[in-house]
Amino acid sequence: MRGESEAYQTVPRAVAVMPRSYEAGASTGWHSHPRAQLLYATAGLTLVRAEDGTWVLPARHALWIPPRLSHEVRMHGAVSMCSAYIAPEAVGVLPVGCRVLEVSSLLASALEALSAEPMLYDEAGRGGHLAALILDEIARAPETALTLPLPRDPRLRRICDALLKDPALDIDLDGWAERVGASRRTLTRGFRAETGLSFGDWRSRLRVLRALTMASDGVPLQQIARAVGYLDQRPLRIAARRLLDRTIAAPFDRAAGKPAVTRR
Repeated sequence: MRGESEAYQTVPRAVAVMPRSYEAGASTGWHSHPRAQLLYATAGLTLVRAEDGTWVLPARHALWIPPRLSHEVRMHGAVSMCSAYIAPEAVGVLPVGCRVLEVSSLLASALEALSAEPMLYDEAGRGGHLAALILDEIARAPETALTLPLPRDPRLRRICDALLKDPALDIDLDGWAERVGASRRTLTRGFRAETGLSFGDWRSRLRVLRALTMASDGVPLQQIARAVGYLDQRPLRIAARRLLDRTIAAPFDRAAGKPAVTRR
């Protein structure tokens, strides 16, 4: 990926859009870019990892990645995406950290249109107008809850790393406090301060996001529920509906025999 995108990093244009497709199970490996990146999933589901968090991207969602942040992208199902690489001087008021953003129909169309333009598009013509529109739409795109922030405190990180390996671990906060040598109060306050979530909300979010990736790989819902720590499908569906947009949570409802909810 690094070699193929090099020209998009150095082209003398504010925005350069590169489309690409991946087979199921593919990985980019750890890498970074000198430019900021808007990684937009047009089909399939991607999981992005960096030192300070994990992000899940269903179709019609994008991850904003700051310049030079080392990250890895893994594909669940066949994935199509387009990456908009944005020159540092053009970033302006755009996000300073990683954010999962909803992609409007206008932004999606602008990204597709600019990807069809020459890389050295006319900055005073259609290409330049599309680039400006993309920057405007990124700046106003709403953030979603498809983010799993990771703490830096070593004790909290030990807990998170263990749960990332096995989301089904049935250990409450008192149990973790004993294991990592900290008080329950210290862990409670630390989780809230470093992730913005309670321990229970963080673990619930992890389980739902892991369930999304497993669903994209075709794993049966009952098997997913057990793998992420639920006795059956119902609590997983409740957690998914609480966290996710109804369209994203639809695969869990379809597996339960309920009609999927679609946007109008």
